[in-house]
Amino acid sequence: MQSYTEHTGMASFRFQIYILAFCAGLVIQSSCNGHSGLRKKHVALFIFGDSLYDPGNNNYINTTTSFQANWLPYGETFFRYPTGRFSDGRLIPDFIAEYAKLPIIPAYLQPGLKDYTYGVNFASGGAGALVESHQGFVIDLKTQRSQFKKVEKQLRQKLGDAEAYTLLSKAVYLISIGSNDYFSPLATNTSQEEYVGWVIGNLTSWIEDVYKKGGRKFGFSSLAPLASVPSMRVIQPGNTGPSGEEVTALVKLHNRLLSKVLTKLKKELQGFKYSTLNLYTYAKERINHPSKYGFKEGKTACCGFGPYRAINTCGGKRGVTEYELCNNVTEYVFFDSGHPTERVYQQVSKLWWSHNLKELFEV
Repeated sequence: MQSYTEHTGMASFRFQIYILAFCAGLVIQSSCNGHSGLRKKHVALFIFGDSLYDPGNNNYINTTTSFQANWLPYGETFFRYPTGRFSDGRLIPDFIAEYAKLPIIPAYLQPGLKDYTYGVNFASGGAGALVESHQGFVIDLKTQRSQFKKVEKQLRQKLGDAEAYTLLSKAVYLISIGSNDYFSPLATNTSQEEYVGWVIGNLTSWIEDVYKKGGRKFGFSSLAPLASVPSMRVIQPGNTGPSGEEVTALVKLHNRLLSKVLTKLKKELQGFKYSTLNLYTYAKERINHPSKYGFKEGKTACCGFGPYRAINTCGGKRGVTEYELCNNVTEYVFFDSGHPTERVYQQVSKLWWSHNLKELFEV
């Protein structure tokens, strides 16, 4: 175990960043030079949601470090530099893109991004389905919807209406949303049924929005067992949100309602197809029985401070410089106090892909 008070050393990673940027430039260039044969065969991937899917959009917005992760040791495992992902490496959309033989889908706010023919990622760490969740610090679902409309308009201008509609109707739309709504103090101010109804209502509205633009194929993630994340295992100073028991009740209700809504929409919307990742069960199994899945530690985070490393100080940039970092991240289920390691994401992505998500990518 290493203990830190300060973490610098970005300079040593600059060369790698330049190399990666150059390679990324080549990838983007080759996809811009009109290889329409390639385009016809691939299925684009559009991603919405929160920190489980955010590839670094929050690097480019005016927010606080509580909603960012663009410093080491974030990103150390795969990218070897911090990308803004809230993990040591890749996230679920990165693995799904790989399995679908797509390039890594870029952040919508990445400077200079102009080509959306492989899709784009709108997700923002801390975002909720409700505008009020972390309002002013994140890109909420409503704003992500507006961004998607701009992309759809740009695709129509570039490809023409018919080709753009074909791309959007063949595309897959992934979303991970709701967790931040249920950690919010707002969740304690109203009945659980009503509050979950608002969240599911906004999610349903997003589905209908995308469907109107041509979207037919969707991938949803059930909410994880939020009361079991390291940050919820200790009483955090100044926490005014719901208790662990309340969060669990909200999560279970959300997952039940989401399942009902999707069954209903399948009957109502012609051509609507979906696949659901059972993140609640997959995560709970790994937290409670880590050794069964090749882990040694299911409750304590790899990076953070205090009991369970539950204090969110990973990297020392969130007001407190002190943090601890485990020696072997592959042994841990959680990377920081609220987010899994790349290894967990890889395991659940494989399960989801082979369960039935891959069928949505068959052209």
